[in-house]
Amino acid sequence: MTNRQIIVAELPTKTLGPEHFEMQEVDIPAPQTGEVLLRVILMSIDAANRGWLKGATYRAAVNAGDPMPTYAICEVVQSKSPRLDTGDIVVTEAVWADHIVAPAHKVMKLPDVRPLSNLLSVYGIAGKTAFHGLMQIGKPLAGETILVSAAAGSVGGYVGQIGKALGCRVVGLAGGPEKCAYVTDELGFDACIDYRAGNPFKALKAACPNGVDVYFDNVGGEILETALNLMNEQGRVVCCGAISQYDTDTPTGPRNLPGVVVVKRLKMEGFIVMDFAQHDAKAVRALQTWVASGQIKVREDIVDGLENAPTALIGLLGGDNTGKRMVRVGPDP
Repeated sequence: MTNRQIIVAELPTKTLGPEHFEMQEVDIPAPQTGEVLLRVILMSIDAANRGWLKGATYRAAVNAGDPMPTYAICEVVQSKSPRLDTGDIVVTEAVWADHIVAPAHKVMKLPDVRPLSNLLSVYGIAGKTAFHGLMQIGKPLAGETILVSAAAGSVGGYVGQIGKALGCRVVGLAGGPEKCAYVTDELGFDACIDYRAGNPFKALKAACPNGVDVYFDNVGGEILETALNLMNEQGRVVCCGAISQYDTDTPTGPRNLPGVVVVKRLKMEGFIVMDFAQHDAKAVRALQTWVASGQIKVREDIVDGLENAPTALIGLLGGDNTGKRMVRVGPDP
């Protein structure tokens, strides 16, 4: 039997395009002792995927000819390990493919939550990233102002809703009036600024009359520079991503560093979701409570078909998603 997989045909130096990927058909891999054969169900599509194509980061560099890596929910179809049984639903580091083989000790069995997509969105990488970054680094207090960039995206939307649940004023940044309306009308942010409309500093200053105590940064670049100028003394900057910088070979950074950090005594810290894995159970309990109470609304952006994974990632980088983007490779069991 054959197995479809998508490889990186060529490493991009500027804007990511379909030409940088190639679909291949290979044999379905056979698990060895201690391994499991997995059927891929849902693949996470994240801006970080583009960052992996720029060289080694917190993971090894992805090279031309490599299958494109991802994080995926899968079903065990064959197990050669006592850790897992056929039919178990798991999450693991994977690649863009119909089937993969993984060491059983690197695979995590998932609880029976339906729909399974929630285990990638609100109870998965997106919700946990929002919770851990905001709570462990941002440390917001009721009454403070939280500013969130990419507020209509998979992480930003949850950051803002958590902030509102904690009693904070929450202001978002998003691209276009439609997304801004979604952020305020559906997600409940106090305000949302269209960064494409020009002069975001003036609009943000009006939306944040008491300054910004916590800035959750998903974009980097000029927006980060603008946000730093609005921070209150001893504010906290949570550095989660830099989507504005991934699709270029000439990245730009804030010109007000390190001066503004010193003058305002800011705390500025980057993280990835795995840094706080010891708090995952706490995060999920809190997120489940807020979802049950209606304080968090779940929005998912699911693209059907493995063959559409390149387009899904390219579109994400262009800002055409609302909510957590993922690709459905196969049906839920």
